[in-house]
Amino acid sequence: MTKRNFLRAAASALAATAALPAAAAPRAVSPGPVLLTVTGEIARPNRGPIDHALDQMMHKQKLEFERAHAFDFAALAVLPAVEIRPTLEYDGKRHALRGPLLADVMRAAGADPKAEGYVLRAIDGYAVMVSREDALKYRFIVATHLDGKPMPLGGLGPLWAVYEADAFPDMAARPVSERFGLCPWGIYHIAVRKA
Repeated sequence: MTKRNFLRAAASALAATAALPAAAAPRAVSPGPVLLTVTGEIARPNRGPIDHALDQMMHKQKLEFERAHAFDFAALAVLPAVEIRPTLEYDGKRHALRGPLLADVMRAAGADPKAEGYVLRAIDGYAVMVSREDALKYRFIVATHLDGKPMPLGGLGPLWAVYEADAFPDMAARPVSERFGLCPWGIYHIAVRKA
């Protein structure tokens, strides 16, 4: 190959790459703000260990991990969304909640399919263990929207691990104030636990 042909081929390749749509190019900048960090028994980490200086909330809540899968809003939004309409304890009314199934979020993080369950942790430190079996049985979602609007921090969001309690006789039989003990709002961390 002559120098002229090499330069022509290199210039053509560079021009073709520049002409690709932005969606086809890999992300050159870091993703949006992380809303959910999944740790524990996962196979698809996209970040390293906890940074005790900068991961202050996790540090103060005594979390430790060597690797994690971090989701920003866009990463959650590309997962298939489902809508549920539970009666909420806060006003006794049915509301539309939308977001991906917890099972799909776990699959995207590469969670061990034989995991015992998930420790769901909220920004206020509330944490609850939900068995994998219950997460599947009750079709938990990671809600991103309430009544068609993104959930704000300071309300029930930005993420809420929740299910449609009204759809399950064992839960619907309980007073509404006792249906959501497994459903932390303001969720920001999930630890996948071994069986």
